[in-house]
Amino acid sequence: MSRSALIIGASGDIGQAAARQLAAAGWSLYLHYFQHATPVQQMQADFIQKYPRQDFFTLAYDLTDETQLDQIIGQLFQVDAVIFAAGTTTYGLFKETTAVQLEQLWEMHIKTPMLLCQRLSEKLARSDYGRIVFVGSVYGGSGSALEVAYSTVKGAQSAFANAYAREVASLGITVNVVAPGAVDTKMNQLFDATAKTQLRSEIPISRMARPDEVAYWISALLKKDASYLTGQTLYVTGGWRK
Repeated sequence: MSRSALIIGASGDIGQAAARQLAAAGWSLYLHYFQHATPVQQMQADFIQKYPRQDFFTLAYDLTDETQLDQIIGQLFQVDAVIFAAGTTTYGLFKETTAVQLEQLWEMHIKTPMLLCQRLSEKLARSDYGRIVFVGSVYGGSGSALEVAYSTVKGAQSAFANAYAREVASLGITVNVVAPGAVDTKMNQLFDATAKTQLRSEIPISRMARPDEVAYWISALLKKDASYLTGQTLYVTGGWRK
Protein backbone atom coordinates (compact mmCIF):
# COMPACT_ATOMS: atom_id res chain seq x y z
CA MET A 1 0.00 0.00 0.00
CA SER A 2 1.35 3.41 -0.93
CA ARG A 3 1.76 6.24 1.54
CA SER A 4 -1.06 8.80 1.66
CA ALA A 5 -0.74 12.55 2.04
CA LEU A 6 -3.36 15.23 2.55
CA ILE A 7 -2.47 18.44 0.72
CA ILE A 8 -4.41 21.42 2.03
CA GLY A 9 -4.40 24.02 -0.74
CA ALA A 10 -3.67 21.68 -3.63
CA SER A 11 -5.09 24.21 -6.10
CA GLY A 12 -2.33 26.75 -5.44
CA ASP A 13 0.92 26.86 -7.37
CA ILE A 14 3.05 25.39 -4.58
CA GLY A 15 0.35 22.87 -3.66
CA GLN A 16 0.11 21.70 -7.27
CA ALA A 17 3.88 21.39 -7.56
CA ALA A 18 4.04 19.36 -4.35
CA ALA A 19 1.21 17.12 -5.54
CA ARG A 20 2.99 16.37 -8.83
CA GLN A 21 6.26 15.53 -7.09
CA LEU A 22 4.63 13.31 -4.49
CA ALA A 23 2.44 11.50 -7.01
CA ALA A 24 5.52 10.77 -9.10
CA ALA A 25 7.24 9.45 -5.96
CA GLY A 26 4.46 6.93 -5.35
CA TRP A 27 2.21 8.73 -2.87
CA SER A 28 -1.56 8.49 -2.85
CA LEU A 29 -3.10 11.91 -2.33
CA TYR A 30 -6.08 13.73 -0.88
CA LEU A 31 -6.23 16.98 -2.85
CA HIS A 32 -7.98 19.81 -1.02
CA TYR A 33 -9.38 22.95 -2.62
CA PHE A 34 -12.09 25.47 -1.89
CA GLN A 35 -13.02 27.72 -4.82
CA HIS A 36 -10.61 26.54 -7.53
CA ALA A 37 -11.87 23.09 -8.44
CA THR A 38 -10.66 22.92 -12.06
CA PRO A 39 -6.88 22.57 -11.56
CA VAL A 40 -7.39 19.99 -8.81
CA GLN A 41 -9.83 17.92 -10.86
CA GLN A 42 -7.47 18.07 -13.83
CA MET A 43 -4.59 16.88 -11.65
CA GLN A 44 -6.69 14.08 -10.25
CA ALA A 45 -7.62 12.85 -13.74
CA ASP A 46 -3.99 13.09 -14.88
CA PHE A 47 -2.70 11.23 -11.82
CA ILE A 48 -5.29 8.44 -12.10
CA GLN A 49 -4.14 7.83 -15.66
CA LYS A 50 -0.41 8.03 -14.92
CA TYR A 51 -0.34 6.24 -11.56
CA PRO A 52 -3.08 3.56 -11.56
CA ARG A 53 -1.66 1.80 -8.48
CA GLN A 54 -2.21 4.91 -6.31
CA ASP A 55 -5.40 6.55 -5.06
CA PHE A 56 -6.34 10.18 -5.65
CA PHE A 57 -9.27 11.93 -3.99
CA THR A 58 -10.48 15.53 -4.02
CA LEU A 59 -11.86 17.40 -1.00
CA ALA A 60 -13.73 20.71 -1.13
CA TYR A 61 -13.58 22.64 2.13
CA ASP A 62 -13.70 26.25 3.33
CA LEU A 63 -10.82 26.63 5.78
CA THR A 64 -12.68 29.39 7.58
CA ASP A 65 -15.62 27.09 8.44
CA GLU A 66 -14.61 24.78 11.28
CA THR A 67 -18.08 23.22 11.41
CA GLN A 68 -17.17 21.06 8.39
CA LEU A 69 -14.02 19.63 9.96
CA ASP A 70 -15.49 16.38 11.26
CA GLN A 71 -17.15 15.72 7.91
CA ILE A 72 -13.83 16.17 6.13
CA ILE A 73 -11.93 13.99 8.60
CA GLY A 74 -14.54 11.29 8.08
CA GLN A 75 -13.57 11.11 4.40
CA LEU A 76 -9.94 10.33 5.19
CA PHE A 77 -8.64 6.82 5.62
CA GLN A 78 -4.90 6.31 5.95
CA VAL A 79 -2.99 9.59 6.39
CA ASP A 80 0.80 9.47 6.67
CA ALA A 81 1.47 13.14 6.00
CA VAL A 82 -0.35 16.46 5.88
CA ILE A 83 0.88 19.52 4.01
CA PHE A 84 -0.60 22.94 4.72
CA ALA A 85 -0.04 24.87 1.50
CA ALA A 86 -3.17 27.04 1.46
CA GLY A 87 -2.71 30.73 2.01
CA THR A 88 -3.79 34.25 1.38
CA THR A 89 -2.49 37.63 2.39
CA THR A 90 -3.63 41.22 2.71
CA TYR A 91 -1.62 44.24 1.54
CA GLY A 92 -1.81 47.65 3.16
CA LEU A 93 -1.09 49.51 6.34
CA PHE A 94 -1.88 47.53 9.46
CA LYS A 95 -4.10 50.32 10.79
CA GLU A 96 -6.37 49.74 7.78
CA THR A 97 -6.58 45.96 8.25
CA THR A 98 -10.10 44.95 9.26
CA ALA A 99 -11.18 42.55 11.97
CA VAL A 100 -12.68 40.32 9.28
CA GLN A 101 -9.34 40.14 7.45
CA LEU A 102 -7.53 39.32 10.69
CA GLU A 103 -10.03 36.56 11.45
CA GLN A 104 -9.66 35.05 7.96
CA LEU A 105 -5.87 35.02 8.18
CA TRP A 106 -5.98 33.49 11.67
CA GLU A 107 -8.46 30.79 10.68
CA MET A 108 -6.78 29.82 7.39
CA HIS A 109 -3.16 29.80 8.54
CA ILE A 110 -3.39 28.88 12.22
CA LYS A 111 -6.72 27.86 13.76
CA THR A 112 -7.95 25.34 11.18
CA PRO A 113 -4.51 23.76 10.68
CA MET A 114 -4.17 23.35 14.46
CA LEU A 115 -7.61 21.75 14.68
CA LEU A 116 -6.74 19.43 11.79
CA CYS A 117 -3.51 18.44 13.54
CA GLN A 118 -5.54 17.53 16.63
CA ARG A 119 -7.95 15.39 14.66
CA LEU A 120 -5.29 13.75 12.49
CA SER A 121 -2.83 12.98 15.28
CA GLU A 122 -4.08 9.40 15.77
CA LYS A 123 -3.89 8.61 12.06
CA LEU A 124 -0.41 10.12 11.81
CA ALA A 125 0.73 8.25 14.92
CA ARG A 126 -0.50 4.93 13.51
CA SER A 127 1.88 5.48 10.63
CA ASP A 128 5.56 4.92 11.23
CA TYR A 129 5.98 7.87 8.93
CA GLY A 130 3.93 10.75 10.35
CA ARG A 131 4.82 14.06 8.74
CA ILE A 132 3.35 17.56 9.10
CA VAL A 133 4.68 20.31 6.83
CA PHE A 134 3.56 23.93 6.74
CA VAL A 135 4.32 26.20 3.82
CA GLY A 136 5.26 29.31 5.75
CA SER A 137 6.99 32.49 4.63
CA VAL A 138 10.26 34.31 5.10
CA TYR A 139 8.10 37.12 6.47
CA GLY A 140 7.30 34.90 9.44
CA GLY A 141 10.93 35.31 10.43
CA SER A 142 11.85 38.77 9.17
CA GLY A 143 8.49 40.55 9.06
CA SER A 144 7.24 42.79 6.30
CA ALA A 145 5.77 46.26 6.31
CA LEU A 146 2.35 46.34 4.61
CA GLU A 147 1.92 42.64 5.45
CA VAL A 148 1.99 42.84 9.23
CA ALA A 149 -0.91 40.47 9.88
CA TYR A 150 0.35 37.94 7.32
CA SER A 151 3.85 38.08 8.83
CA THR A 152 2.31 37.46 12.25
CA VAL A 153 0.38 34.31 11.31
CA LYS A 154 3.36 32.94 9.38
CA GLY A 155 5.55 33.50 12.44
CA ALA A 156 2.91 31.69 14.47
CA GLN A 157 3.15 28.67 12.17
CA SER A 158 6.85 28.37 13.00
CA ALA A 159 6.12 28.79 16.71
CA PHE A 160 3.47 26.07 16.54
CA ALA A 161 5.79 23.70 14.67
CA ASN A 162 8.55 24.29 17.20
CA ALA A 163 6.29 23.49 20.16
CA TYR A 164 4.10 20.75 18.66
CA ALA A 165 7.12 18.89 17.32
CA ARG A 166 8.28 18.37 20.90
CA GLU A 167 4.90 17.05 21.96
CA VAL A 168 4.49 14.46 19.20
CA ALA A 169 8.10 13.39 18.65
CA SER A 170 7.58 10.26 20.76
CA LEU A 171 4.71 9.31 18.40
CA GLY A 172 7.06 9.32 15.42
CA ILE A 173 5.53 12.51 13.97
CA THR A 174 7.72 15.31 12.66
CA VAL A 175 6.52 18.90 12.28
CA ASN A 176 8.38 21.40 10.11
CA VAL A 177 7.90 24.59 8.10
CA VAL A 178 9.19 25.31 4.60
CA ALA A 179 9.36 29.11 4.46
CA PRO A 180 9.91 30.46 0.94
CA GLY A 181 10.92 33.96 0.02
CA ALA A 182 9.63 35.46 -3.21
CA VAL A 183 7.98 32.79 -5.37
CA ASP A 184 6.61 33.22 -8.87
CA THR A 185 3.02 32.34 -7.99
CA LYS A 186 -0.41 33.80 -8.71
CA MET A 187 -0.40 35.34 -5.22
CA ASN A 188 2.51 37.55 -6.33
CA GLN A 189 1.07 38.56 -9.70
CA LEU A 190 -0.22 41.82 -8.26
CA PHE A 191 3.33 43.22 -8.29
CA ASP A 192 4.01 45.28 -11.39
CA ALA A 193 7.16 44.91 -13.52
CA THR A 194 9.00 47.68 -11.68
CA ALA A 195 8.31 46.14 -8.29
CA LYS A 196 9.42 42.71 -9.51
CA THR A 197 12.65 44.16 -10.91
CA GLN A 198 13.35 45.84 -7.58
CA LEU A 199 12.59 42.62 -5.75
CA ARG A 200 14.90 40.55 -7.94
CA SER A 201 17.71 43.06 -7.34
CA GLU A 202 17.47 42.35 -3.61
CA ILE A 203 17.71 38.56 -3.98
CA PRO A 204 21.29 37.23 -4.23
CA ILE A 205 20.22 34.57 -6.73
CA SER A 206 18.58 37.42 -8.72
CA ARG A 207 15.24 35.77 -9.41
CA MET A 208 12.07 34.56 -7.78
CA ALA A 209 11.73 30.88 -6.91
CA ARG A 210 9.75 28.48 -9.04
CA PRO A 211 6.98 26.62 -7.19
CA ASP A 212 8.68 23.29 -7.87
CA GLU A 213 11.83 24.54 -6.10
CA VAL A 214 9.79 25.08 -2.95
CA ALA A 215 7.94 21.79 -3.41
CA TYR A 216 11.30 20.01 -3.55
CA TRP A 217 11.86 20.76 0.15
CA ILE A 218 8.33 19.68 1.03
CA SER A 219 8.98 16.37 -0.71
CA ALA A 220 12.36 16.07 1.00
CA LEU A 221 10.77 16.38 4.44
CA LEU A 222 8.45 13.49 3.57
CA LYS A 223 11.30 11.11 2.77
CA LYS A 224 12.02 8.31 5.21
CA ASP A 225 15.54 9.57 5.85
CA ALA A 226 14.17 12.94 7.02
CA SER A 227 12.78 11.45 10.23
CA TYR A 228 15.33 13.16 12.52
CA LEU A 229 14.51 16.71 11.43
CA THR A 230 11.64 18.24 13.37
CA GLY A 231 10.54 21.55 14.85
CA GLN A 232 12.48 23.46 12.19
CA THR A 233 11.77 26.26 9.74
CA LEU A 234 13.68 25.92 6.47
CA TYR A 235 14.09 29.26 4.72
CA VAL A 236 14.08 28.76 0.95
CA THR A 237 14.82 32.30 -0.13
CA GLY A 238 17.68 32.36 -2.65
CA GLY A 239 19.79 34.05 0.04
CA TRP A 240 17.22 36.84 0.54
CA ARG A 241 16.33 38.05 4.02
CA LYS A 242 16.33 35.53 6.86
